Amino acid sequence: MANLRVGKPDAKPDTPAHTRGVNEGNKGPTEKQPGHKPDGTVTAERSTGVNPKAHNPIDPRMPNLPPA
Repeated sequence: MANLRVGKPDAKPDTPAHTRGVNEGNKGPTEKQPGHKPDGTVTAERSTGVNPKAHNPIDPRMPNLPPA
């Protein structure tokens, strides 16, 4: 094994995993997140900023499966 030089850790071992008031994942104000709708569904705008309308389904009955 090689000797590794590491910096000071960012958190202490007893620090809680979640900080109060910080949203997790995609939870949060949907009006500030492009591509997220209030009902929990998403559009292609969430994943791509280049012509997002071309990436949405052609028929509204089709499921919206935006790229990861």
